[in-house]
Amino acid sequence: MKVGGIDASRIEAMVAQLKATAARMEASSGLGVSPTDNTAPPGRLDFAEALKASLESVNQSQVSSQQLGQKFAMGDDKVSLSDVMISMQKANISFQTTVQVRNKLVSAYHDIMNMQI
Repeated sequence: MKVGGIDASRIEAMVAQLKATAARMEASSGLGVSPTDNTAPPGRLDFAEALKASLESVNQSQVSSQQLGQKFAMGDDKVSLSDVMISMQKANISFQTTVQVRNKLVSAYHDIMNMQI
């Protein structure tokens, strides 16, 4: 289903990726419930942190793709052209998805700012 030129399944996939990243961050930071702790964990993760983690993931994908391309250009026999092309396409798709999500966030911000009170 298309919503304003963006495929809704892509948005859902990005939200799922953000939730997965948030869950990994929560698990790695020790925010989970410990067996001896009787209080509830905060349960919320800052949106800015989740967004930052997602952007870092996209950046890491692009950096690793670039490094793979450089290795191939230098003549490394361990790197095949298909690996380089697949890596570059994955990085490109993740970047394009990030740009689309950013555009939606900016659009939502403008819509909220233009609301009459």
